[in-house]
Amino acid sequence: MPGPKLKTVTRTQGNNAAFKNGTVAPKTFEPDFIEVEPLIAAFRRQVRQSEFDICEMAITTYMCAKAHGKKMTAIPVPLVRQFHHGAILVNTKAGIRTPKDLEGKRVGVNRGYTVTTGVWARGILAEEHGVDLKKVTWVLSGDEHVAEYKPPSNVVPIDPAKKMQDMLVSGELVAAIGVDIDHPDIKPLIPNALDAGLAAYKSRGHYPINHLVVIRDDLIAERPGLATDVFQAFAASKRMYVEKLKAGKVEKPDIYDRTHLRVIEAGGDPLPYGIGPNRKVIETLMGHAVSQGIIPKSLPVEEFFVKETWDLVG
Repeated sequence: MPGPKLKTVTRTQGNNAAFKNGTVAPKTFEPDFIEVEPLIAAFRRQVRQSEFDICEMAITTYMCAKAHGKKMTAIPVPLVRQFHHGAILVNTKAGIRTPKDLEGKRVGVNRGYTVTTGVWARGILAEEHGVDLKKVTWVLSGDEHVAEYKPPSNVVPIDPAKKMQDMLVSGELVAAIGVDIDHPDIKPLIPNALDAGLAAYKSRGHYPINHLVVIRDDLIAERPGLATDVFQAFAASKRMYVEKLKAGKVEKPDIYDRTHLRVIEAGGDPLPYGIGPNRKVIETLMGHAVSQGIIPKSLPVEEFFVKETWDLVG
């Protein structure tokens, strides 16, 4: 295989499996796959140490990193998508009857304020339910991947002696985003979450992006065509997965496979790659990121992506 070995981090999943197992091979480099568990640790290492050449990354972590001058640029390969209506859990004894009741209350956010699930979930609260996000105190269980980032004044850290799940059960937090808990008093704030997400998809094209792929800027400058090659490798792998998914040949479908199937049933593309088919959703996320204080201003979508990939669709 021609070209250098490049340190590549991407979690194995249906749409990149053929790339990772070598069925799909890039033309200009050899991927040196590095497994990082949990994957979010790779985001932090890439943002803070630029440790990898090619790296899967949460999209709002990336937007925040770009706003702080980190030397990486994305290609428009949305590897992970998911609806987030079910990410908001509420204590049923806390008196929360509607999302608007969260105003004036303390709501937990798993990990950092810039975590993509949290940004999308808060966007749903604001856009679909009219919640004034500035009237909620957001309590974080961790810090941010981008160390230079400073959150708004209504964002506070958790008491280090406490656990978010315990605070939610006790009612100290009336709700929390992105936590995993099984308790009779805890339920999703928005019922029938996947149906709600699909309804938003059908009505306004709401299909959230969670992760994409970034490449170090020095490699992009040194190796014209690299970004295109990376894009095409991921796109070829994805096409093989979608064909397998449509043919019913995915064994033991996981939550992402099942979501992709529901999108197909709704008449959509489960994993569109490229700026064109994703422009609206990226602009929507950028708007949420600005209004929530993640990035200072909106930019043309193209500024987030390597120029040679602007017209690619896969």
